[in-house]
Amino acid sequence: MGELLLIRHGETEWSRTGRHTGRTDLPLTAAGEHQALTLARPLAARRITHVLCSPLQRAVRTAELSLPRGKGVVLEPGLMEWDYGAYEGLTTDRIQQERPGWDLWRDGVPTGGPERPGETLEQVGERCDKVLARAVAALEQSGGDVALFAHGHVLRTLTARWLGRPPGDGGLYRLDTATLSTLGREHTRPVITGWNIPP
Repeated sequence: MGELLLIRHGETEWSRTGRHTGRTDLPLTAAGEHQALTLARPLAARRITHVLCSPLQRAVRTAELSLPRGKGVVLEPGLMEWDYGAYEGLTTDRIQQERPGWDLWRDGVPTGGPERPGETLEQVGERCDKVLARAVAALEQSGGDVALFAHGHVLRTLTARWLGRPPGDGGLYRLDTATLSTLGREHTRPVITGWNIPP
């Protein structure tokens, strides 16, 4: 069986400045587009049979720039980033001015009203479980690799769930922009086979 390839999108203005970017649909910066292009070489060395991608443009554009033309990309809403509610667009330092010691993985986010209701960590974990079920079915069917283009926090949560850990364990795995990580199995045990690898 192949591996799950986790690709975090390239740099955006908000990722560069450390602002929580959930559902705000930002484009890649020029540096982010360059980062995405540099992913093409390591991805070309893999036998990718399926591609699932967050519908947000920063992930879609990263997939477009790093995959060969004609590679079918399926938009997967379950790979959208965490809805940060009222904390959308804020940095951790800014949030901690009002909530000293605040930690996303432990404390979550408050609602931001009807347009940004926010999500609990458990809700993000449930989305990841559904994506994993679909991705594993594709792995078993094809024998090749399945690429997932998405965002930092959702991919970290997905990794925790792959390992059979609670969603909050995603906080243990740092994930930079435009990096490749791989999930596979050792015998039958789900494992991390590569992590946060720059192109």
